[in-house]
Amino acid sequence: MEKFFKLKENGTTVKTEIVAGLTTFMTMAYIIALNPNLLTGFSQNGGKGLWNGIFLATCIASAIGMFVMAFLANKPFAMAPGMGLNSFFAFVTAQIVSITGLSYTESFQTGLVIILIEGIIFVLLSVLNIRDKIVNAIPLGVRLGIGPAIGLMLMNIGLGSNCGIYSDKGGPFFVLRDFFGALTAGFAKISMGSGYSMMVLTVITMFVGLFTIIILSRYKIKGSVIIGMLVASIIYWVGEIVFFHTNPFASLSSASWVPQFKDMAENTLFKINFKGAAQIGWFTIITLIVTFCIIDMFDTIGTLVGTASKANMLDKDGNMPNMKEALFADAVGTVAGACTGTSTVTTFVESASGVEAGGRTGLTALTTGIIFLLCMFIAPIAAIIPAAATSSALIYVGILMLSGLKNIDFNDITQTAPVFIMLLAMPVSGSIGHGIGLALITYTVIKLFTGKAKDVSILTFILSVIFLVKFFLVA
Repeated sequence: MEKFFKLKENGTTVKTEIVAGLTTFMTMAYIIALNPNLLTGFSQNGGKGLWNGIFLATCIASAIGMFVMAFLANKPFAMAPGMGLNSFFAFVTAQIVSITGLSYTESFQTGLVIILIEGIIFVLLSVLNIRDKIVNAIPLGVRLGIGPAIGLMLMNIGLGSNCGIYSDKGGPFFVLRDFFGALTAGFAKISMGSGYSMMVLTVITMFVGLFTIIILSRYKIKGSVIIGMLVASIIYWVGEIVFFHTNPFASLSSASWVPQFKDMAENTLFKINFKGAAQIGWFTIITLIVTFCIIDMFDTIGTLVGTASKANMLDKDGNMPNMKEALFADAVGTVAGACTGTSTVTTFVESASGVEAGGRTGLTALTTGIIFLLCMFIAPIAAIIPAAATSSALIYVGILMLSGLKNIDFNDITQTAPVFIMLLAMPVSGSIGHGIGLALITYTVIKLFTGKAKDVSILTFILSVIFLVKFFLVA
């Protein structure tokens, strides 16, 4: 272990790394079932076979990316099919169905062409150090602000979209918008109908978990995040049993514990439909590839830089050692995803929870990757972790990441303006890449019109133009 991961050099231990890997897994376990749900959400004829194939692809491709991250980059970052990108991919698949008349499964296989080409492009860009140069082209002030911006996005996810409640009044209803955003408790109860009681349980669970994590962390107790999530889960399960008379573990008895590899082989494994891509036109394919590349590239860069800054992995110039290897691992994950049958695999922002738990080396990523593989057999257990418990961890980590704001020079408007635009844009758009893009545009425009054009590198200017095109023409 010491030889591969240099634990002493990074001030960590095997136990700490394993706990960190488990913590990361628990905060992102939702993706294992959610990804196949999203990618088959528009399907009318995809069937259980496609769902099973995507489920297994999610576990396998994520693990492959994390193993490369562990052994090549020696970083504690976890990977899985990216949220947002998977929803967009599902929408693209549905559009392919309407354009070509192919079945949903065939259209899904056609969409995998986009993911494969995107992954190959990223492998080449990583090997040639071009992605690394793009990272270095981001102005230092913007790089320093990425971590806090991601922190706000994590808090927004935890208080918002991570916990959606449905009821006879519709939904989803969210904690921040519909519970705390209501003028009165009475108004919230009327608007949510039968879902109000579940919302109360969700809020209590979330904050008890959050306070538990904070208190344990204050006393420097190891594994505070995972302990807090377990406490929150127990409260939620007890609430379900006592107040709603439901068994939170009922799904365990009826769940399938045997991986459906036959479904994967028939529907997703190396089922990349190039003939279908020719039917929808290569211009459309190229446009979609560019769109996926831009979103994925800056989501990944932002996650790596932001999380690394929280772990004190950046040097004095704001650069992360082994960035090239980390980006290469991310690219390999995307290629593996296309070959096994899922949308773009990218570095997950939830990696920050493992970093906060003490993860500093690739052993954290290796641990998370192994658990992802085990989930092919024990997925039902991961599925019973309530969303409110994961929200506790996301909010806590988000709060901690705000500390990076102290490194921003608030006396320099050319730094603060791009950063605060990014602080607002990330949680509102739900995209790390969009937040960075708006920050780069803001930085470039301010520098150009304040007589400091020489401060803007050519690559920064090019990136700003690319994002302008993306926002106003491609989007």
